[in-house]
Amino acid sequence: MNNYIALIITFALAMLFLRAMDYIAHRGWMDSKLSRKVIHIGTGPLFVLCWLLFSDTPSARWLAALVPFAITVQFALIGLGVMKDEASVEAMSRTGDPKEILRGPLYYGIMFVVLTLVYWKDSPIGIIALMMLCGGDGIADIVGRRFVSAKLPWSKDKSVAGSLGVFLGGFVMSAVIIYIFVAAGVFTGAFTSYLLPIAGIAFASALVETLHYKDIDNISMTLAAALLGHWFF
Repeated sequence: MNNYIALIITFALAMLFLRAMDYIAHRGWMDSKLSRKVIHIGTGPLFVLCWLLFSDTPSARWLAALVPFAITVQFALIGLGVMKDEASVEAMSRTGDPKEILRGPLYYGIMFVVLTLVYWKDSPIGIIALMMLCGGDGIADIVGRRFVSAKLPWSKDKSVAGSLGVFLGGFVMSAVIIYIFVAAGVFTGAFTSYLLPIAGIAFASALVETLHYKDIDNISMTLAAALLGHWFF
C-alpha cells in the first residue's frame, strides 16, 4: 500500500478509537479510571497492526511515527490548557485535572514515537516492549482493582494480582501481535521460538512495574523490556 494512504488509515483508526472512548467516558457509560486503561490497552495494538499497511521504504517508520507524535502533541496541548477538550480529560485523567495528561498519557505517547523510530519492523524488540506497556501496565491496574490479593512486601501500592496481570497481559498481547507479524512474513523463524523470550521479558517487566515510580512506569517498564529484548534477540 502507498505509505501516505497507510498513514491516513492509521491516523483515522487511531482517532476513531480515541474519540469513541472520549465519547463513552463523557456520556458516563464508563468511569474515567476504566476508560483511561482501555485507551492504554487498545491504542497500542491497533497502531502496531497498522504497521503492516506500510511498505518497507526508509520513510515508512517516520510516516507511521507521525500518528503517535500528533496525538502526543495534542495530549500536551490539552494538559497545558492550550487546547480545551473536556471529553479527553474525562477519559484520560483520574481526577479530571488536565495536567494529569502531562504525565502517564504523555509518556505513553513518547514511548510509541521513540520505539517506532528505533525498532520499526526491523526487530520484534520494539513491538514486544510496546505490548508490555499496553497489555502489561494497562491490565495491571484493572486486575489489581478487580481481584483482592496480598500486597507486595516492597511496594504497598502493588498487589500480587496486579503483578500477575502485568505478566499475563504483556505475554498474551505480545504473543498475539508477534504471531501475526510472523504469519505475515515480517519476522522469520518459528513463532514458538519467540515464546520463551517474551515470557522472560514479561517477567522482568512485571518486576519493574512493582517499583515505586508512579506514572513514569510507562517509561521505566518499557525501556526495561526493550533493553532485555537485546539480550534475547
